[in-house]
Amino acid sequence: MSPAILLSCLLCLLPIESCRTLCQATSKSKEKVPNRLHVACDGICVEENAHCSQLCPPGIEGNMGFVCRTKTWHKITDTCRTLNAFNIFEEELQAVQEFEARTKVDEFPRKYETIAEKLLQKCPEDLSCVTRTIQHSPQLPGNIAVIVQLLHNISMELMANVNEAKMQSYSTMANHILDSKSILNWTFIPDRNSSSILLHSVNSFARKLLLNKHPIDVARAFIHTTGAILSGHHARRNLSFAMRVNDTSREVTGKVLISKEDLQRVPSPSQIISIAFPTLGAILEASLLENVTVNGLVLSVILPQELKRISLIFEKIRSSEERKTQCVGWHSLESRWDQQACERIQENSQQVICRCWPNKLFTSFSILMSPHPLENPILMYITYIGLGISICSLGICLTIEALVWTQVTKTEISYLRHVCIANIAATLLMADVWFIVASFLSGPIKHHSGCVAATFFVHFFYLSVFFWMLAKALLILYGILIVFHTLPKSVLVAFLFSVGYGCPLVIAVITVAVTEPGNGYLRLHVCWLNWDLTKALLAFVVPALAIVVVNLVTVMLVIIKTQRVAMGSSMFQEVRAVMRISKNIAILTPLLGLTWGFGIAVAIDGSSLAFHIVFSLLNAFQGFFILVFGMILDPKIRAAIKGRVASMNWISRISESFSSELTCKPTKGPS
Repeated sequence: MSPAILLSCLLCLLPIESCRTLCQATSKSKEKVPNRLHVACDGICVEENAHCSQLCPPGIEGNMGFVCRTKTWHKITDTCRTLNAFNIFEEELQAVQEFEARTKVDEFPRKYETIAEKLLQKCPEDLSCVTRTIQHSPQLPGNIAVIVQLLHNISMELMANVNEAKMQSYSTMANHILDSKSILNWTFIPDRNSSSILLHSVNSFARKLLLNKHPIDVARAFIHTTGAILSGHHARRNLSFAMRVNDTSREVTGKVLISKEDLQRVPSPSQIISIAFPTLGAILEASLLENVTVNGLVLSVILPQELKRISLIFEKIRSSEERKTQCVGWHSLESRWDQQACERIQENSQQVICRCWPNKLFTSFSILMSPHPLENPILMYITYIGLGISICSLGICLTIEALVWTQVTKTEISYLRHVCIANIAATLLMADVWFIVASFLSGPIKHHSGCVAATFFVHFFYLSVFFWMLAKALLILYGILIVFHTLPKSVLVAFLFSVGYGCPLVIAVITVAVTEPGNGYLRLHVCWLNWDLTKALLAFVVPALAIVVVNLVTVMLVIIKTQRVAMGSSMFQEVRAVMRISKNIAILTPLLGLTWGFGIAVAIDGSSLAFHIVFSLLNAFQGFFILVFGMILDPKIRAAIKGRVASMNWISRISESFSSELTCKPTKGPS
């Protein structure tokens, strides 16, 4: 059994005997393919997203994994390590020599089943028998993973009796891998959850300090633990931290405040433990690939159960008023920042005051800064004013349809046409409403369930707009290429609704069902379809642009076909109706296609302000376009509106005449 395999057995809390079969099988497989890890990593890569591995430098255990991107190998995983089950206790030479002298795995002493158990046996008073080795070890990704697992095992196995000496050693080990110089190496650890495991382990270990009932102050460069005794006679209690966030001389402060009112609920004496991390926010961001920026210390608080809330003051690492700041708590089960654990009380360019509610799920807190500046005010004005105009225009469209419905739907083709127009207006109205809902739910920390629902409905209703445009085009083809009135009106209406609502519903449901389980449905910070990871946006773009092409081809067929129809023929009236529909499609389809063409450009190049402005203008005013080109410019609708107005004026004049007659009619007085 090699030391590397033995280390794996020790770290996973399994007895050595349980790993024996696995170790022997692994040894045999290595004999068959001794150089397998060296394949293809030493040249220019050709196949995009291809993977390869290579061994670490001589004398270092583990291997490195690479992926091919733009014809270059990029490292994605790294398990290189110098720490193992022997040298972590400074027994490398003697233990290895004794181990190699044995010929049977069974003869290896099994006094200790895990490194953590061996540590507790060798130096139970202060855990110091490994700190020197760890402090002098290089901060390789594999070494970081070994230390994280060791700290986790210690916090799980050491059930009680944690004192300041043990916290000193524990903090020394944690400090070594929290060093700002090691942040980049966290990105290569295969287990992306390692940073979250470390945070949970430190908090679990520190929680055992509550049993001591003594003040404590253990300060390291990258982890500072403070414990204080609480009593009801204090006006208020605060724990203050000032720590360097990088290798410069600048320090960032953080404070934990407990009000007098809250202190009165705590039995005396009680203890509060707080831990400050200046670099852990960046490590969580790097290792979990989070696209949010922690802009202050990470503060963990361990409180008596009677305390339900605390106030936290965070000094900003980067002073900025141009980015969104949120108070958040770390969700220990889901390994993510969650804004439901805190609320922002006050903020200026230098600091943020948060009120948080610690519980079993939320022990650590910080402030987040969006990686992107706040939305451009011009875009916000264009979007919301435009959407307001669009929603009003669509409301007017539906009102006009209701007023003139009986006048403009006397023929079957007119009836079917106005069914399409009414549904286009209704679906776009719903899409705009859900678009506004989605914009309010978007942000660095999204309301996930609500965001999924909003994205689904925005996707569905915007797709429905396009599919109802397609239904109009199919209606034209049916009228031109076949003959009208060959199918019952009810069948045609059912077909239109199946196309207009059935097809987009199927696409929207399949998209969310396939991508959401892997968290690939939503974009970061935006309630809209993902582009970077799963290309879920294609479930909207491909059908929409395909419909644009089909509709434009349909218009060309109409032009060619109608040129052959004589002025006085029996089909002339129907052809005129078809031409009216075609003009509507010929104008609206390019507008819709152009709108979402710029939408693709925005998704691919989100930094272009010009693309954002054009897309926002076109998208926000779609309802206005439908009102103008679908209603106002239609002569039949204008005539129907005039007739309706004239009818209402006629009724008004009759009513006025009748009323005046009643007023002027003489009445007989009493005789």
